[in-house]
Formats: sequence, C-alpha cells, structure tokens
Amino acid sequence: MGALSIRQVEKTYAGNVRILKGIDIDIEAGEFLILVGPSGCGKSTLLSMIAGLDTPTAGSIHIGERDVTHLPSKDRDIAMVFQSYALYPNMTVAQNVAFGLEIRKVPRAEREAAVDRVAKMLQIGHLLDRKPGQLSGGQRQRVAMGRALARNPKLFLFDEPLSNLDAKLRVEMRAEIKLLHQRTRTTTVYVTHDQVEAMTLGDRIAVMKDGVVQQFGTPEDIYTRPVNRFVAEFIGSPVMNIVAASRGGIGATAGGLELPTTDAQRAALRAGAGAGELLYGLRPEHLALDHSGVPGRLAIIEPTGPDTYATVDTPLGQLTARVPGVLHAGVGENVHLRWQPQHAHLFDARTEARVA
Repeated sequence: MGALSIRQVEKTYAGNVRILKGIDIDIEAGEFLILVGPSGCGKSTLLSMIAGLDTPTAGSIHIGERDVTHLPSKDRDIAMVFQSYALYPNMTVAQNVAFGLEIRKVPRAEREAAVDRVAKMLQIGHLLDRKPGQLSGGQRQRVAMGRALARNPKLFLFDEPLSNLDAKLRVEMRAEIKLLHQRTRTTTVYVTHDQVEAMTLGDRIAVMKDGVVQQFGTPEDIYTRPVNRFVAEFIGSPVMNIVAASRGGIGATAGGLELPTTDAQRAALRAGAGAGELLYGLRPEHLALDHSGVPGRLAIIEPTGPDTYATVDTPLGQLTARVPGVLHAGVGENVHLRWQPQHAHLFDARTEARVA
C-alpha cells in the first residue's frame, strides 16, 4: 500500500446530490499529487476527506498502512495549507509557526529549533517578530507553509494556496513550493483549478470532472495522450483546437480536406474505433504558419511577448496557432497552416473518448 490510498470513495449529500463517484487513487511516499479540475468537480471535497474535515459516504482512505477513513484530523499526522492562510492575527510569525507544536506539547527547545529551521528554509527569519497584518500576501503564504513544515507530517495538503496572489507572486511561490518539495520529499496533495500549476508542480495529476477522475497520470501522459476531449481541452493554453471530422478513405476528412493522421490512428479507424463521426484535435503550439498546408485568413492577432496567438479562418473552422516571437503579418492576410500527423489527436464524436 502506498503513502496515500483512496479506494472507491463516494460522497452524497442530502437530496441525493452525488459529489464524488467512486474515486480510486494511489500515490507513493514522496510523490506530489495534483487534484485539478473546474469549480464544482469535487477536488476540494476529496481533499477534505483526506484531511478528516468530512467523512466519505462510502469507500476508504489509508495513509500508509493506517485506515484513517473515520479518524479525526488531529490523529492523521497531516499538515494543511489553506487558500486563506488562516494565520492567527494576534500572534507573531514565530508564534504562528510554532503553534501546532505547542498544542502538541513539544518541548520549547524543539519548537524553537523547528521555527529556526523553517525560517531559514523559507527565508522568513527577518519576519519572525512581525504579526500577519504587517506582512504581504506572499509573506503570509510563506508563514502558512512554515507552520505546516514545522510539523514534519506524513502528508502535506494544499487547498488552492496561490489563488489569492497576483500573477507575478504566483509564479514565484509556485517555484518555492517546487523547491520545498524537492528538499523535504514529503508526500503532498495539492488542489488547484489552474492547469499551469498542475503541469509544473505535479509528479502525477488527477484530472477531475463531475466527481469522477477522468485521467490519472504524469503531466506528460496527460498532455500528450489525453483520454478524452475534456482532458484535452482542460490541459493546455491556449485551448486545443477541435475540428468536427468524418471518416475519409484512409483516415479523417473535414472541410473537403484529407486530414493528416498516423498509421496507428488509421489502423484504429479501420478496426472500428470511433464508429461514428470524429473530433480532430490540434494544440495551438503544433500549428505553424507556412507557405503550404490548409489555406486561411488571419482573423485575430494576439501578441504576448515570447509568442503570438494567431486565429485563422480556414475551411476547417477557426484555428488558433501559437507562433514563437512576433508575427510579421496583419489581420486579413492570407496564410497557410501546417502540422505533423503525430501531433493530431482523434476522438470519437459521440463518446468523446480518444481514438488510438
């Protein structure tokens, strides 16, 4: 059994409202698990179950070899970092960091040593005598993490800890959390709705929708081999282009054009996969503006600095390309889009499941 094992966990509220529908997840000691999905998908409810703040309607949760399904939070040896920081405003930073140890009656010398260790790790030594009201948002988040780190628990739980920070600070704190995990190797479960956080932080990701884990795997697996249309569109920015397609002579067609497909995709279609209509997916970064390929006209140009997002009207519909650098073309100009078949994704239009 791994460091965290979730077995067929369900949660139903009054009125037969099912929030979680049979969740199965296993992670090993030292892994960083991301629970990601849109609002209302059940990720925070699942985190509450792991933390002991709520109880499953069915199923079990093990931390290590121990069944903690009905165990109070205080007996689970976990530490949690909340979105709202949850610091005590009347205490100094040092007192906030040491508070969890104090209520467990850890000797004073050990508490002070833990505060010193955490302060050096998070570079908050100069803030120890201040109170939360005197700190910036990023500093408060460091203190909240420091309080969790001082405990040296079996499991860290993060509930959207960066969502209250501005964009620049979010990037900085994301890097700090990554470094923190590399140093401590404490098993971590992290909830977010931000797919960039999911891809950059997680060893493995559970993508959730409507109380169900749609796909559980490494960031590379989920990005390169999404199991269905939902995962394909949720992970990646800008969102994946989806083209309604039909079976062609040897592969797929749309807008009167034969679409590039791989040998494996064609073999799957010949074997009967995607028996009805198809969906043909292309990530914007895999589309190139060229002198040949699918013809189109530039409709929208969005410079971002390192890249330019170019939306092109084509016989396949509107497609967005992520072009490196500055695009030296204007709206209304004729262009062509080209891509390699190995970058195309095929989905069954009825089930939205991946083909091949």
